[in-house]
Amino acid sequence: MLKDVVRLFGTPVASSLQRKDQCLALLASFIAMTCIGLVSGWLTPQVQTLFLVASVGPSMVLIFVVPNSPFSQPYPLLMSHFLAAIIGVSCAYLPLDLFLTGAIGLTLCMLAMFALGCVHPPAAATTMMPIIVGPAAVGGFNFVVFPVLINMSILIILALVFHRCWLKKEYPVHATPTSDLIHQYEDTSPLVRVGLHPDDLTSALKDFDAYLNITEKDLTQVYELAQQKAYTRKFGEIRCKHIMSCDVITISEAATLEATWALLRKHKVEILPVIDQVKRVIGSVSLADYFRWADTKGYDRPFQRLDDSVTGEGAEDTPTISDIMARAVVTVKHSDLIASLVPLLSDKGMHHVPVVDDNQKLVGIVAQSDLIAALYSRSVQ
Repeated sequence: MLKDVVRLFGTPVASSLQRKDQCLALLASFIAMTCIGLVSGWLTPQVQTLFLVASVGPSMVLIFVVPNSPFSQPYPLLMSHFLAAIIGVSCAYLPLDLFLTGAIGLTLCMLAMFALGCVHPPAAATTMMPIIVGPAAVGGFNFVVFPVLINMSILIILALVFHRCWLKKEYPVHATPTSDLIHQYEDTSPLVRVGLHPDDLTSALKDFDAYLNITEKDLTQVYELAQQKAYTRKFGEIRCKHIMSCDVITISEAATLEATWALLRKHKVEILPVIDQVKRVIGSVSLADYFRWADTKGYDRPFQRLDDSVTGEGAEDTPTISDIMARAVVTVKHSDLIASLVPLLSDKGMHHVPVVDDNQKLVGIVAQSDLIAALYSRSVQ
């Protein structure tokens, strides 16, 4: 019975958040509010009251609960509160009744946010605050700087630190690139050419008779995930362990450049995973790493320069792989579906992906040719 009543009022939003995300949002909000109060009080010790603006609370909910929302980005957050504070204090001086002043202030605030593309719902509360309590109670136009801009600036700084340094997530959210950033040309990436184009998405959003509180980038990612699910349903559950090469040529971090160069030439491979003593992938080295490290630019005989660098001619210390290897290596698990390989080998500029087991130990490697063969074999069955 209770569920039927709740259903009449819509789906509970909190249920869509994982428990871990809820806990992180709670912790981040507590830390952020504490820091905002302490820093704001420290910046203006002579102010005894009103060093916090009430709208910082709902703004914090947006930033830490739905950081990908267009409402949660730094520009609309800061600009909307700035405009709202100016409008609110200005309207508070009008010799009108409270309800009429509030209606005028709220309307002007929304109009300004629409005009400048900085819609941020909590800013409406900032407009109403000086109208309700009076301009003298908020310090007149000083209210714009303190507490509004100070509070919101601190909140943005904390949001950047929280999302980038703690959660390792993108914030603010950037627009979806329209060109291939990996290979540095204006053509779109391979998946975009055969799938959803950004122009298609923009056109569909304009035709959709409602406002969606989600970015185009998020919609694109949802579409790509749906494509992977559809592929898995259509072609079966082929996993990385079914198509990977198990006999992987590897090297250790202490290997010399000359020995590694010899392995690359002998086995005619483009990349060698670098593993530690327990076979965990700690890096990779490729031909591109050699050329980048040797810095052959400007030499008439770049290959001679590369050969001298590899053999360590003229160097005091013998160089090792740790000097040139790439340490940020993307891997997949042997139990992952091959649909997860498609964006890595098509749009991310990768030609080989190391495969690890549940203990993060190297068990194989998947090349572009392996994926093509798997896709072809399923299509002709």
